[in-house]
Amino acid sequence: MPAKILVVDDDAAIRRLLRNTLLRADYAVVEAADAKAALHQNAAEHPDAVLLDLGLPDRDGLAIIPQLRAKGEAVVLVVSARDAVNEKVAALDLGADDFVTKPFDTEELLARLRVALRHRHVGHATPKLVRRGDLSIDLDRRVVCRGGVELHLTRKEHDVLGLLARHIGRVITHERVLAACWGADEDPRVEYLRIVIRNLRQKLEAPAPVGSVIANELGVGYRLRADQ
Repeated sequence: MPAKILVVDDDAAIRRLLRNTLLRADYAVVEAADAKAALHQNAAEHPDAVLLDLGLPDRDGLAIIPQLRAKGEAVVLVVSARDAVNEKVAALDLGADDFVTKPFDTEELLARLRVALRHRHVGHATPKLVRRGDLSIDLDRRVVCRGGVELHLTRKEHDVLGLLARHIGRVITHERVLAACWGADEDPRVEYLRIVIRNLRQKLEAPAPVGSVIANELGVGYRLRADQ
């Protein structure tokens, strides 16, 4: 059975674009034009994923993210013209799996959707070994190899990379990384995190990087890119 996608947007033209894009990619599609219909369709249709606009006529889309997550197992991808950092952080903190800004590239949207659905099918169990191209991350043993060669990482680099790897393909906010990897006793600051990310990139991508392994969502956080 094809995965079922709930498209929530009050703009009929955007719904039509998303419907046609998803149908061409062999997904089943249901639609809603407002928050009330979205919650009804989510409960009735049990979609695998929800593409959610935030500017809905009856309620702010942010307000229904927890309800969508509470009433089903669907992954939630926000697809919105809002591009303020605080909006993106709020959506992710409320439980959204990803945030795509309008106008969007349909192929990128489909790639983000595939990653999110892949993680849904894997389930909620913590992975023990994460692979991305020639990079392997053994989360239990804290061993990272590139091309079969073990890399030397500091404790903090292991902590940050491990968190990103457990949620590969998803944006993890600065606040969440700092809370998980530093804690209140260490006076965590975003500047410290930037240094760790810079060092990780140098180690993971050397000697000839082809695109960054760790993507920066400006002002929001970081994601470990998943192979599409």
